[in-house]
Amino acid sequence: MKSFFSPAPIKLHKALASIRITIGLLMIYHGLEIFDAEVMKSYMEWDIFKEPGGKVWVYFGKSSELISGLLLALGLFTRIGALLLVGTLSYITFFVGEGRFWYEDQHPFLFVLFGLLFLFTGPCAWSLDGMIFKNKK
Repeated sequence: MKSFFSPAPIKLHKALASIRITIGLLMIYHGLEIFDAEVMKSYMEWDIFKEPGGKVWVYFGKSSELISGLLLALGLFTRIGALLLVGTLSYITFFVGEGRFWYEDQHPFLFVLFGLLFLFTGPCAWSLDGMIFKNKK
């Protein structure tokens, strides 16, 4: 119980890795919509995507969600995955959602914050980055 009230982290690297993997799996789930033609068609009916090139943006966004999710879940090129996550979900938050992250579009903005977390912390435990680059320190 003493360690619970201590300001020192408790299993920091494993806790962050668990969050990274969960965020990655959630992004994979969102990105898999790229394979559902009906869902993709419904996105293209949104006003912001009715402009020329809207279809490209929808498919690019869903592809980015899927790729960033795979990279984060595996802990492979984690910072690249985090940048994809931050870029894609920032676009969703500030352009599609018109920047209303304080009351309507909190969900995508939270993914932006998690992306920033892993951009700065890296993959932590249980990652392919750790296995691949361990001898490169």
